[in-house]
Amino acid sequence: MPDLFSRIEQLKKERNAVILAHFYQDPDIQDVADFMGDSLALAQYAKKTDADVILFCGVHFMCETAKILNPNKTVILPDLDAGCSLADSAPPEKFRNWLKYYPNHTVISYINCSAEIKAMSDIICTSSNAEKIINSLPKDEKIIFAPDRFLGSFLSKKIGREMVLWDGSCQVHEIFSERELIKMKVRHPNAEVLAHPECQENILQHADVIGSTTALINHATSSSNDIFIIVTEPGVIHQMKKISPLKTYLTAPNQEGCSCNECPHMRLNTLEKMVSALETLEPQIKMSEELRLKALKPLERMLSLS
Repeated sequence: MPDLFSRIEQLKKERNAVILAHFYQDPDIQDVADFMGDSLALAQYAKKTDADVILFCGVHFMCETAKILNPNKTVILPDLDAGCSLADSAPPEKFRNWLKYYPNHTVISYINCSAEIKAMSDIICTSSNAEKIINSLPKDEKIIFAPDRFLGSFLSKKIGREMVLWDGSCQVHEIFSERELIKMKVRHPNAEVLAHPECQENILQHADVIGSTTALINHATSSSNDIFIIVTEPGVIHQMKKISPLKTYLTAPNQEGCSCNECPHMRLNTLEKMVSALETLEPQIKMSEELRLKALKPLERMLSLS
């Protein structure tokens, strides 16, 4: 393992590369990354980096976002199969046909979507800035929110804005068990429940704090409480432990009673694959300039509001 870390550092210097990683990555990858963040922070960092090569340890749509914002940089990811169940839940052709039923609507798409969906959107958002993005629009503006119906429903109720929702979801966040969560709360009555808004409404009803990955990490590490039930991908706990190691972080169980809700796509990336990607500069993210420019417009609108 130490040899892998040193090899990555060596290749990074040779390639003038920067390593970006999402909080849902394996702890080893988080530790070797130059910058950690949620989708918003990663997009912002990718936009301003002066590196020649971006090694993006996340999933495919995140790497696409980096390429859209940095057309002249080489964007590589450790495993090309690191997709996203939420992004996959919105097939471009099906989404394009669905939009025809809702003319004169502003399309707000969660960043967890493909470049093709971004290109059909008016503005992109993340869980960190979605409320701000929606509130930036006139009260009478008709809105479509895609692709996550649970995040859309949460925002609609919180803000009091009716929105047409695409029927998509994240496989990690939709399988938490309310029954098992209640049992855990009974066993740990002093624990605060921290949940991501991609969870279903019945889960969110039990949460003390609902927020993006960054918001949940910030709360867990700054709160005076010392025990937390984490209702999102457990990769966030690595950062929580690094900042506040004396606190207790419990992972919420899924419907099978197992506290093992790791994202199978995020976890495809490994240190070995990172070395290979830096050595070969493959696999690379590539797209047509026409698609990139169409997807860039709603992303830049998001960044200007963030």
